[in-house]
Amino acid sequence: MDRLTALQARRIALAAQGFTDRPHATPSTRTFDRTLARTGVLQVDSVNVLQRAHYMPLYSRMGPYDTDLLRRAAERRPRRVVEYWAHVQALMPVGLWPLMRHRMDQYRAERGKWGFVADPTLEPRVLDAVRDRGPVTARDLEDEFSTGPRTREHWGWNWSEARKVLDYLFLVGDVAVAGRTSQFEVVYDLPERVLPTAVLDAPTPTPQDAVTELVRRAARSHGVASAPDLADYYRLRLQPAPGRPSAKVAIDQLVESGELVPVAVDGWRRQAYLHRDARLPRRVSARTLLSPFDPLVWERARTEALFGFHYRIEIYVPAPKRRHGYYVLPFLLGDRLVARVDLKADRASRSLLVPAAFAEAGAPPGTAEELAEELRRLAGWLGLDDVVVGDRGDLSGGLSHALGSPLAR
Repeated sequence: MDRLTALQARRIALAAQGFTDRPHATPSTRTFDRTLARTGVLQVDSVNVLQRAHYMPLYSRMGPYDTDLLRRAAERRPRRVVEYWAHVQALMPVGLWPLMRHRMDQYRAERGKWGFVADPTLEPRVLDAVRDRGPVTARDLEDEFSTGPRTREHWGWNWSEARKVLDYLFLVGDVAVAGRTSQFEVVYDLPERVLPTAVLDAPTPTPQDAVTELVRRAARSHGVASAPDLADYYRLRLQPAPGRPSAKVAIDQLVESGELVPVAVDGWRRQAYLHRDARLPRRVSARTLLSPFDPLVWERARTEALFGFHYRIEIYVPAPKRRHGYYVLPFLLGDRLVARVDLKADRASRSLLVPAAFAEAGAPPGTAEELAEELRRLAGWLGLDDVVVGDRGDLSGGLSHALGSPLAR
């Protein structure tokens, strides 16, 4: 196969991400493990207007599930997932820790990220505090390691000195994330008290071997992808540079070994690569909502290439300038993104609010009814009793009718 239609590429991508897996009546640890193997990572984000970002991709593939499945995997021994800067801040299988050591070394050489520097004189003291008292939050150490009022000179301006040092120690692998508090604060501890011994004792691959393995995993999770797609999945450098590993070198290696097959995809400007184990289903029968941070749609150019769906998150856009809403989720029906909805969980009133709903061009008949069923399912998973639809968007009237409730104005 040296050429794919856009429909074939879309179905391959959906199958690779787990949207054709047979559902389990009650999602279990086995369901969780299968789903995590498909996505590879779960992006972490603090926005909680609906549900924390890392819980949503599991729901989108598994359906309503007990969120303790993820909490246990991330916070109880033997841990199966751990947070690190894998895509961005993300939960990843613990087995990826050795593959991230080249990134940890890079952060150590560059003294961190984002342009602000933790106080190096505090590092051994903070590390000793974690060793003696861990697990700890930055708040637990804030007063002890404060060196004066916080500044606002750069991104992260509101971080205490303890938080800056802990974040640096996290980036370089000297501490690990043991969990999060109910307020979503990071809990830090020593890696040997967080990760399985077998993971810590695993040999460290060369930087290029690590990048090649990460590209291999990205290719499996994508099914079919361009070179920038493959590099973006684990945020890898694409082009070669002196002394630095490269996703392009990895792609060439995987093409030579036959694991990746160069293909053309109708409508794609870029060369595509098909993983040799990718499956092309005859049909996809998905019906679910996707978080803005879902691996299927987090790379917006790929989303547009696969689905013809122009998608931007508008959280940071002033309200009067937003086109679709604050926290907008695409609606996947079959093998297409057919609508988008602005959602909010109003926990005080136990209602799932839908301030706006928009149909995509060519959305099939019955889209409103299918979306209504999905919103009822989502509300039930979130422990909410009602779905309340606002009056913004061309789909809001039909959606309100399908739900049997008047529009909220």
